[in-house]
Parts: sequence; structure tokens; C-alpha cells
Amino acid sequence: MKYHSISFGTRMAISRKGLLLKLLGLLSLFLIFVIGGSFIGEEQIEANMSQKNLGPSIRHLFGTDWLGRDMFFRTLSGLHLSFRVGLFSAAISTLIALILSLLSSYNKYFDAMVTILIDLLLSIPHLVTLILIAFVLGGGVKGVVVGIALTHWPSLTRVLRAELMQMKTAEYVQISKKLGKSRIWMVRNHFLPQILPQLLVGFILLFPHAILHESAITFLGFGLSPEQPAIGIILAESMKYLTAGMWWLVLFPGLSLILMVAMFEAMGNNFRKMFNPQ
Repeated sequence: MKYHSISFGTRMAISRKGLLLKLLGLLSLFLIFVIGGSFIGEEQIEANMSQKNLGPSIRHLFGTDWLGRDMFFRTLSGLHLSFRVGLFSAAISTLIALILSLLSSYNKYFDAMVTILIDLLLSIPHLVTLILIAFVLGGGVKGVVVGIALTHWPSLTRVLRAELMQMKTAEYVQISKKLGKSRIWMVRNHFLPQILPQLLVGFILLFPHAILHESAITFLGFGLSPEQPAIGIILAESMKYLTAGMWWLVLFPGLSLILMVAMFEAMGNNFRKMFNPQ
């Protein structure tokens, strides 16, 4: 029995080290995207008609577009913008999920209200609601961030609510009630430490949804303004040049967006495995 216990502990340690190495690798790639995009200035993505319609090369890794703009720098700039939109949207959406889940744990009336809100928003397609909110707010970064934040909280709220409902019946919570501890004290000392892992994982997993939906509504013309180097705008503008054989204008920005989304998905799954090894 002792041998098996040591063997299991060793396997767990190796598994956690492997997950940590994966996370470090994903964070390194993520920093390349984000930090690289923040240092790109206007001069690096400005038009240069003498360099227009060039295919991928060592000098222009992703080629150039019909105005001679370097697609590699435009793509990095677009990913950086998508990251900022995703960061603010996921943060606001996570905060809404936390507040509503704590509210639902207060009593059955608040729980019924929160449950109705969750079911109502989950019954409507995200993209439709997001387009309507962004359109009403006039589009732009503000409209997209608010639209994503107001449509992406229900799934995380449902997870946190279920966790809190289970926690309310725990013996240590009942003992705290009998000892006269206030609800705020129990939230701070019992509830928040327990749901923090789910909150962090949910926040990370909201990123790819936010980024994809931002790109989708921008591609359809309801999101960010055309003068901003967003991935959705790059793809929408480039589609009309596919018939001219300029495939690199769509391929590389699209693959970069998929890679960024896949990185966030992998980071969220690895964090979940670290917090819950079983």
C-alpha cells in the first residue's frame, strides 16, 4: 500500500509539472501576441503603394495588401485590439456572474429571479443579442465590450450558483450561522475562497468566446469601426480580393485568430486540471 501511495503521489507531481510547463509555454506565446502588438505604431501599418499585393516573404511574413500595408504587423495589431476587447468584456462578464450567483444564494426569491434571467438569455442566440446591443450603443469598442459583457455571463453564473447552493448546505457553513456570523463574513471567508478557482477558469474560458464574437460582429459590420485594425475588419476587407489570388490576406489573419483562441482554451483547460486533478 505504501508503494502504491508513493507511486500515485509521484505521478501527481509529474502531472502537475507537465501542466505547469504547458501553461508557461502558452503564456509565452500569449505574451508574444500581446506585447508584440502593443509596440506596433502607425508607421508600420501605413500604406505603401510601391509594396502592394506582395506575397509572403522574409521581408513581409504575411505579405502585403492592396495598399501595400504589411499584413504581419496589421494582424498583430488586430490581435492586440481583440485581446483588449476580450479582457474588458470577460472581466465585466465575470463580475456580473459573481454578483448574480452571490445574490441567488441569498434567498429563494432572488434565486428565482436570477434563474429566470439565465434561462431567458440562454434561450436567445448570443450573436443576435450582441448585434442588437452593439447597434443600439452605436458600435465601436464601447458597444462591443458592453454587448459581449451582457451576453456571456449566464453559463458562468449557472456554474457558480450550483457551487454556492451546494456550499450553503455544508456543515461548516451551518456552524458559522449558529455562531452568529454575518452573511458578509461567510461570503468573504467561506464562499469566495471556494469559488475562486471556478471564477478564474471561467474568466479565462470567456476570453475565446469574447474574441470570436467580437470578430464575428465586426466582420458583419456591426462591431468596431473600419479605421481600426481589427481582425474582423481585415477579414471582411480581404474577402473581395480572394478571387484575385491574394489568399494570404485571409489565411494568415484567420489562422492567427484561431491560434489565439485555441491558446486561451488550452490555458483554461490546464488551469481547470491544476485546480481539480481528478
